[in-house]
Amino acid sequence: MQQTYCGERPAHSEQPEDPEDRGYDGHVERVVVLALDGVYPFELGIPNRVFGSAEGRYEVLTCTVDGQPVRSNSDFSITVEHGPEVLRTADTVVIPPFAVSNVIADLPDEVAEALRAIRPDTRIVSICTGAFVLAAAGMLAGRRATTHWQLAGLFRTMFPDVDLDADVLFVDEGSLLTSAGAASGVDVCLHLVRKDHGSELANRVARSCVVPPWRDGGQAQYIEQPVPEPTATSTAATRHWALERLGEPLTLTELADHARMSLRTFARRFNDEVGMSPGRWLIQQRVVRARQLLESSDLAVDQIAGEVGFATGSSLRQHLHAAIGVSPLAYRRTFQATRRP
Repeated sequence: MQQTYCGERPAHSEQPEDPEDRGYDGHVERVVVLALDGVYPFELGIPNRVFGSAEGRYEVLTCTVDGQPVRSNSDFSITVEHGPEVLRTADTVVIPPFAVSNVIADLPDEVAEALRAIRPDTRIVSICTGAFVLAAAGMLAGRRATTHWQLAGLFRTMFPDVDLDADVLFVDEGSLLTSAGAASGVDVCLHLVRKDHGSELANRVARSCVVPPWRDGGQAQYIEQPVPEPTATSTAATRHWALERLGEPLTLTELADHARMSLRTFARRFNDEVGMSPGRWLIQQRVVRARQLLESSDLAVDQIAGEVGFATGSSLRQHLHAAIGVSPLAYRRTFQATRRP
């Protein structure tokens, strides 16, 4: 009987390395958080909590469009130390969410003026309704983006020229990143730490913040679903089992058998819990493991491909480029430790 392999065939744990081995040049990235009227306090604090835990690699400043206090969506106002002038000095600007009632298609003049102060080479990140600001400013036209799944319909109506993907936790378009609601702000900030300084530092930041370094799936797993029958079995144990065997040619049948489910039931329940198919999830995990090995080992690309379950080095190159837009060698040059003089 012919076997259907799930997501090709990865594995091996990362090896700790000295953070100084990355060739860190000492540059401190300035992150400026723009608090708008009606800002959500939880998300406003995410950049400082994540980037502020990155061992001095980032400096986080908070500003408003006029330097004055802003109302939060709670029962208090927030006073900040800076006005829009610090936006000109930012390497990265983060726009946290604000009250949905403030969402409009045309930006207020003071917000538009503040955005114009941002340098063209600055990286811009939105969390939840912050994507509405970027879209209203014309920054997302023709680009892929995301926002909270509950606001997807409104966003598409207001900004039909944006390619909205409401199934993901965040979208990385290079200099523009958008994320979904609430805790996805943690996901996108950890992604930037990983992108800037590698998985080792991102993992340490995640541990400090007591959050997972990488969450599986997308928003689909958080959209309201019918309550499963009391006897329903989770696929969590099978996902853990698969992660310990990424280097093996896992088939959908083997996964379903481990979960003691039929193929159809397993595939449906897996997608409900994770927000993607088993095959797509396995590929994602294999790419994550390959990135760890590229950073922490001297293995050749073909060897890493075999270790993480891809059939060939060419397959690894294809999947890595689809995930993060670079080749394995380019990724290694950026992040691998310099072990020899």
